[in-house]
Amino acid sequence: MADKFPVTPAIRALRDAHIPFAEHLYDYEEHGGTTVAARELGVDEHSVIKTLVMETDTGKPLIILMHGDREVAVGMLAKAIGAKSVSPCDPATAQKRTGYLVGGTSPFGTKNPLPIYAEATIFDLPEIYINGGKRGFLLSLSPSALTEVLKAQPVTAAVPR
Repeated sequence: MADKFPVTPAIRALRDAHIPFAEHLYDYEEHGGTTVAARELGVDEHSVIKTLVMETDTGKPLIILMHGDREVAVGMLAKAIGAKSVSPCDPATAQKRTGYLVGGTSPFGTKNPLPIYAEATIFDLPEIYINGGKRGFLLSLSPSALTEVLKAQPVTAAVPR
């Protein structure tokens, strides 16, 4: 059964760090996002975490992890990280920096190490669902893995969608 799951750089990174996780495949829908993922897995969209690749006004790349049912307030994020401004990367740049296709971006096992920030309230959840490095492939794990493996810094940058 386990051989039907892809072995991505994210899987390798979590295995190397001895982080327990469970794998979940679902039917990916173009532009469906976390709404489709939550529906397909039968979980609360708040616990499905988006991996968003952004850059500062000086061109420095970063990843922000956000609840699926929230948006990133870029002004709040910029202030929290000491940047003048922050904006999303275009899909080609995001893929180049992470090694993942947009829609399948995991914060684990990125091609290049990037600073990672996470909405602070993610750490309050008992379990999160986050991309495993392929479209239609999520991993469930403890949010503590975000700090253990990624050294993710908590920030407050969420606004209602």
